[in-house]
This record gives sequence, C-alpha cells and structure tokens, in this order.
Amino acid sequence: MKIQNYGDWSLDLHQRVVAQRVPVCGSLEITQRCNLKCTHCYNSQALSDKEARSSELTYDEHCRILDEITEAGCLWLLYTGGEIFARKDFLDIYTYAKQKGLIISLFTNGTLITPKVADHLVRWRPFVIEITLYGRTRETYERVTGVPGSYERCMQGIKLLMERDLPLKLKTMAITINKHEIWEMKRYVEEDLGLEFKFDAMINPRIDCSQSPLNVRLTPEEVVALDLQDPKRVSEWRKFAKRFSVPAPSNPRCSDLYQCGGGISAFAVDPSGKTSICVLSHGETWDLRQGSFHDGWEQFLMKVRKKKITKHTKCVDCKIKAMCGACPAFGELENGEPEAPVDFLCHVAHLRAYSLGIPVPPSKDCEYCKGGSKYKDLMQVVGSLHHGKPIVASDELSANNDQEPAISDQGSPPRGA
Repeated sequence: MKIQNYGDWSLDLHQRVVAQRVPVCGSLEITQRCNLKCTHCYNSQALSDKEARSSELTYDEHCRILDEITEAGCLWLLYTGGEIFARKDFLDIYTYAKQKGLIISLFTNGTLITPKVADHLVRWRPFVIEITLYGRTRETYERVTGVPGSYERCMQGIKLLMERDLPLKLKTMAITINKHEIWEMKRYVEEDLGLEFKFDAMINPRIDCSQSPLNVRLTPEEVVALDLQDPKRVSEWRKFAKRFSVPAPSNPRCSDLYQCGGGISAFAVDPSGKTSICVLSHGETWDLRQGSFHDGWEQFLMKVRKKKITKHTKCVDCKIKAMCGACPAFGELENGEPEAPVDFLCHVAHLRAYSLGIPVPPSKDCEYCKGGSKYKDLMQVVGSLHHGKPIVASDELSANNDQEPAISDQGSPPRGA
C-alpha cells in the first residue's frame, strides 16, 4: 500500500493490528500501594501494607515480562498504580523498560518526585508524565488525599519536572469535593503553568467492588453542567458523535461482548503479574508467574476477547453507546454482572446528548429515550441546564434533524485522569 500521509499510515497500521491481534499497548500497574488516601481511588492500598508489597512482582520478574511483551510486539507502555514511585526500585524497572525501546507514559500523583528522580527522567526521557491535581487550594486538595502536606509535595514535584522541561500534563477527577475548583485548576494549569489540563467525572467502584468511591461521584446533572461550561468540551463531544455516527448493524463486531481494544491491541498487568483485558477487569486473568505472556495473549486473552453478548439488554440496540463508556468491566464493578446496564452511564450519556443537541434515535426499553419512563423528567433537566432555551440537534451532525444518525460503539473520548 502506498503511504500518502500520516493519516493513511495510522489507519493502515490500526487495521493490521486489529487483523493480526498485536499487543501494541500495555498498562502495567507497578503497585497498588500509595502514600495518599484519596476518597475516590479504585485500587489503592496503604503504603505500609506488607501483604500488598510481598505480592508484587520482583525486579527480575518485571524484566522477564518486559522481554516477553516487547518480543510479542508491544511498543507503548503505561506505568500506573497505586503510586509508581512508592516502589523504591521503580526507576530500575523503568530504565530497563526504556532500554527495551518502549515508548513510556507515567501516571503519578507527583508527591514523591525528588531532584534525583527528576534528573533520572531527564536522562531516560518518558513520552509523557501525567500528574493528577486534586484541587487548586491546599484545603481542597488535602480533603481529597487525606494526607497533610501532600499539596506542597505535589506542587514541588510539578516544579521539579517543569524546571527540567520534561513532558508534563496535569489532570483531575471531578468529584463532589473539588467540583467548585475545576475551572480555577484549568485556568491555573493552562494560563499560569502553560501546560495541558483535562478532567474526568466518570468515577467507578473499587476493583474489589466496594462502592465507596461513589460517595463522591457527581450526579449526571453535575457532570453535564461541567460540559456545558466549556465550549471546547462541547465542540469535542459533538465532533465525537459525528465521527461515530455509523449505524450499529454495520459494525461486524456488534455481537462481541468486548468492543474496546482490550485483547486486540491492548492488555493490562497487575502488580502480582496477572494479565487481563484492562486495568478495571479482574474477573478473568492469566498468571504471568505461571505461564508466558505469549501463551496468555494468544490463548487466554483471545478466548476472553471472543466472548459474545448473551443477554439482549437495552444496551445492545443503543445508538449512542459510544458516548456512554459502558463496558463489561464497568458492569462487573457497579452491578456484579458484565452485561448489566450501568444506569449512571446511561443517564449521563442521554443527558449529555440531549443537552448538546446530539440526535438520539430511540432504543427499545430504554427509559431515557423518547417514550421512556424517565424521558420527560430528563428533558426538564435539559431545559434547566439551558435556562429554558430550546434544544435542537446540531447542524454539524445532521442536515435533516428528522433523520437522526446512529452512534456506533467504536470507542469513547479519552478519559481525563
């Protein structure tokens, strides 16, 4: 195939990866231990947790796994946690990964970054470092983290990385505790620091299915209200809806249970060496301490990825599922059932679509679609969000608003944190 431009090349590469099942992208949770106690976190353990520490992969085991994933075709690797710098040997593991030629992203809270750590990252430069900023003020930040002094340590970590011109981005999770500071965080990061900022409000239960993070999750109305305050965010959602406005039946994978890149081009490894579809999915795993990554990828994850939908829920025929973000992992965590609809996500998706003027073709048995039991109440909320102004479908999406385009299930906008 003649390569005409980057877009053609990237599309061709994507098609080849999907066809051949190459594990191009990996997420590796280095530890679940963390020095913070964030109210919304889905997987953290105490820094001093001896059981969690003893279960973690050793340095030698990490090196073997890095050898195996690169041999299998991995190019992009995300190191996440817990807090990655909670492991004293993390820089040794990271350096070995860099020597393997991997393109590496680092997710950290920034509080354990020292001049020594920052200098090492200059020598072995990552693709990007993403730090989560939990609040603009010390009071709010530490209400989220539960650790006095953590705000100053985060600010110091940011400063150290910026002084060395390392590739840094900041982000936050929008929750009840910090929602009033979202826009001040955005202004501070983009205008004062000159860095990229993003936020996300899609909080999920802990990986042990504890519902405690939901105590600080925003309501659907609060989530969409944040969208409407940011013209760029509104524009991006509309572009996303237009991009994936393909009727669901045209998608050859419409009967697949998993409709993400997990098991096709992506994988995750937890701190004890269990590999799975993604960092949220722990129902079915392959133990890399007992078997090779090659066998786990080619045999186990392939079987998981080939699972089909077995229940005809309202989600099956939904035309805006790309805007929803629902997946088997989210269903497992929220409802204990991978195919069970997640009401919060469904509520947000419909409220967002109606509020942004994105056409919503009715889906059978959906209470939020036109004719459904909750449609009237939802439209009243839409009106209140717009102060009573009428909402119409965007001309960007459909020249004829009576002919509403469907939305495919080909993905969702990048999560904010």
